[in-house]
Amino acid sequence: MHRKGIGWLYVYLFSGLSDITMIIKEETNYRFITKPLILFSLSIYFLTTTAVIKNTLLRKCVGAALIFSLAGDILLLFPDLFLYGLGAFLIAIICYTIAFKLTQNHKINLRNINFLKIFFYNLPIYILAAMVYFLINDNLQQLKTPVILYILAMVLMVSTARERYQRTNILSFAQVFVGAFLFMISDSLLALDLFFEPIPSADVLIMGTYILAQLLIVMGIRSHLVHSPVNR
Repeated sequence: MHRKGIGWLYVYLFSGLSDITMIIKEETNYRFITKPLILFSLSIYFLTTTAVIKNTLLRKCVGAALIFSLAGDILLLFPDLFLYGLGAFLIAIICYTIAFKLTQNHKINLRNINFLKIFFYNLPIYILAAMVYFLINDNLQQLKTPVILYILAMVLMVSTARERYQRTNILSFAQVFVGAFLFMISDSLLALDLFFEPIPSADVLIMGTYILAQLLIVMGIRSHLVHSPVNR
């Protein structure tokens, strides 16, 4: 499981670096090749290295998240299709959230949940989301409702990733949580650049954090499978 499909991981890293290079060189046309290749290669890598959980809900959720992320990447190459790209990523985030729930070893007992404690643990996530929304709110216009839904879904995904603490091995938790948080940072940068004010080197920062985020999430899911075998 460790070495199988490793070639696709190298393709992922190479295509990610190539895409960032095309951004820096302003070779926009080549991004129609480099950008889709990023998530395509990561999807193949994940599916190749998780045959042991074939036909499970977990594999289907992560696979769907990667495929919809790929669709979102392609759609966002066309400015007029921004809303469709947002929708694709919304589905990807929902799928990741379900996957994060599935990769927890402890069953949740609602009677033992300290909601106040959870609120304070998640408070930095809430504050970041609120700050981004406050800054972009005036310029959203007809996109206000879908963007609010997207922000709420993103907050839920990152909160669910944080919730995995001590419910999986520490490597899986760290990789998934950092990956989910970087996903949120990437989307926040994109939102601020589009709806607040231009950010210097925005595209490089957005893609850099996004590429690392997707990789960490996938590796974190695999770490859970390798070190905490489950049947799902």
